[in-house]
Amino acid sequence: MSFWLASRRTVQTTDTIQRFDPRFWTVDFPRPAMAAVVTTAADALRVDAVFQKTDDLIGLIWESADRWDHPLLAYDTDRDYARLTLSFRWRSSGVLPLDAVNGPTLTIEGRDAAGNPRGWYVRLWNYAVGIPTDAVITLPFSSLSGGFLLPGEADPVYPSDIDRMFISLVAPGYSASTATAFSPAATGWVELTAMRCSGHKPMLTIGDVMVPPHGISMATGYDDGYNQTPARLLRSIRGLGYRGSINHYLGMSHFFPLAPDGAGGLIVDPALPALNAAAERWHAAYLAGAKAMGFTVILSQSYELLAQHCPPAWQQRAADGSPARTGWSPPSALLSPASTAATGWLRKVATRLAGLLVEAGLPVRYQVGEPWWWVTADRKICLYDDAAKAALGGSPVVIPDLGGTLSAAQKALLDAAGALLANSTATLTAAVRSAAGSAPCETLLLAFLPTVLDPAMPEARRANLPVGWASPAFDTLQIEDYDWLTAGFEARRTRGRAEAEARLGYPRNRQHYLSGFVLNAADATAMWSLIDAAASEAQLQGVAETFIWALPQVARDGFTRLPSAAAGAASEDDMMQPFDDVLFPIAIGRSATVTPEFSTNVTITASGFERRNSLWADARLRFDVGPGVRSEAELGELIAFFRARRGQARGFRLRDPSDYSSSAMTGVPSALDQVIGTGNGATARFPLVKAYGAAADAQLRRITRPRPESLLVSVDGVAATGWTLDPLGEIVFADAPAAGKVIRAGYLFDVPVRFAEDRLDVSGAAFAAGEAPSVPLIELREDA
Repeated sequence: MSFWLASRRTVQTTDTIQRFDPRFWTVDFPRPAMAAVVTTAADALRVDAVFQKTDDLIGLIWESADRWDHPLLAYDTDRDYARLTLSFRWRSSGVLPLDAVNGPTLTIEGRDAAGNPRGWYVRLWNYAVGIPTDAVITLPFSSLSGGFLLPGEADPVYPSDIDRMFISLVAPGYSASTATAFSPAATGWVELTAMRCSGHKPMLTIGDVMVPPHGISMATGYDDGYNQTPARLLRSIRGLGYRGSINHYLGMSHFFPLAPDGAGGLIVDPALPALNAAAERWHAAYLAGAKAMGFTVILSQSYELLAQHCPPAWQQRAADGSPARTGWSPPSALLSPASTAATGWLRKVATRLAGLLVEAGLPVRYQVGEPWWWVTADRKICLYDDAAKAALGGSPVVIPDLGGTLSAAQKALLDAAGALLANSTATLTAAVRSAAGSAPCETLLLAFLPTVLDPAMPEARRANLPVGWASPAFDTLQIEDYDWLTAGFEARRTRGRAEAEARLGYPRNRQHYLSGFVLNAADATAMWSLIDAAASEAQLQGVAETFIWALPQVARDGFTRLPSAAAGAASEDDMMQPFDDVLFPIAIGRSATVTPEFSTNVTITASGFERRNSLWADARLRFDVGPGVRSEAELGELIAFFRARRGQARGFRLRDPSDYSSSAMTGVPSALDQVIGTGNGATARFPLVKAYGAAADAQLRRITRPRPESLLVSVDGVAATGWTLDPLGEIVFADAPAAGKVIRAGYLFDVPVRFAEDRLDVSGAAFAAGEAPSVPLIELREDA
């Protein structure tokens, strides 16, 4: 195991922070408003706000319990604010000033002295010294009161049981009872500087782990992290051992500016800037912070847009005119690669992303994320919007079911749609390369294989994995397969990668792998083991970079990646020990001794009864092969072999003369000898085992060193083809056996062993007199 799901800190390193540290404030608001909080100094923060409607209210939030950080990095919960004082300098513009009705108000949520839930509304102007847009505010919690006018309307705060507090920000023209759109959107900002906390317990304990680098990189998304400071996210990434690159998805719902659509809604307007003011500020801070920590950042853009803000003419549509919709709530729409307006807007955004990277002094790394023609749940492909129909001949043939048998005309339509998609992405990468200028530039394509290579729709790849993407269209191919991964579709994963490589031609050193994610916390234990194993597998396969997707799930579930052998610093469980795949050179015969052993903890109670605890599920073998050495020549061969193995340092194979076959102990193998698994339609990997005993009492032994030439495999009694033998005795099928099918195998096998000592005592005189040397060997565990 190379990971840990941490639920809390125990003995890990901690530090202290000042309570109300600027890095750990958040923002929140109802859509379509937008805001971002960034740190501007160790004792300062800035909020940039975008108000779309007159009833928009944005909150700057401090929470007593850390809900956002990884358990090993979170600050401790302390709800007692008694005898504490928070002070800061307030400066603002574009929001209602401190002295206004509905001006900035500190809402405190907690409980009163009797334990009843309560809220208090503290008007900040009552505790300010200065002018309404530039003042020093001092908040002594033990003498703080809600109410608009003090002392007449004073509502004393109970400071000893506070859950959270937030400062409300609204635009001039605010009205709680109306929702009229601003045109253009109203923008404003607030800065809190010289932030100080004094009095009783002004410091908080915080996790300060620094997991050793493990060779894996991190993925983040703006739609998930927009409410937190970039400094907080980057602290987590570095503290959890992620290095090298950050793959950051721009998102589909929070980064863009909006304009009234004339029908009471708000819509993306290509005439507006690429990013809204809040997203622009946040990403500039994120990239600057990443560069300071030594990261490079891949900025990812998709063809996906929150449906309520997507212009109707931009959207992909099925043949019946229904718009493409994802299953998220609220749903997103898919942009048509044929729409001149939609692709022009995508290029505008891509160009700005390249500009942000250049301005941060980072290399330009731009990803086109999962571009495709959407396929509905009932397998209808959405390439019938007006722009697509015009580009595809005016009246393209209808494909009612992408999983059905398709005609030549339907296949030709898919090929044409694929060419259209490839041309669309090519215009994006060309715009990025132009914007990068002389800066280093890398373009990346992210492909989600379970969709584009779905075996239920084998022709979908014509449109959604077009040959126009073949190398060198992009510099790097990024692969995701987590639907197959978490469902256990091992064969599909193996075949999918092979098909993508064959179709597009990107070698492993020009590939990235994105492993994950865990949608629901209830699935964490089962899913993270698969995700972690897939990440290690990708490293061993030689891909250039491997990413965990994504930081919010890592923090929620406490996923802690530990250094592994693939990263160059092996953990005890997954370290690959040196092994020479050679056979012990002397046929030891039956003169050698073979000793199977278990480990059992036996406790004798005071009354004489025993309690036995079996510590090993499988026996471990010990051998003494010295009696098998019969001549001076064999003795010399033994000494040479011992020296080549460096004593105990290196493992090797040994044929156990009493047990080397799947058929009884020494019989001739057949394909029906040993049951190694039962198919479920998904699992394709079956480790070889040998059963000792009958039925439920059988003890299963993992066979990690079969003789490949002897191996026979059957499925439901029929000789099987389409399988390969992986290292450590694992049968891997190209197609997963169907549910209920029994998989059996027959084989000859060797035992992995090492010398039990680093010395070999041989007396020439004693050997000449017929006394055999002692050469102890011990079996190796290779199936952990």
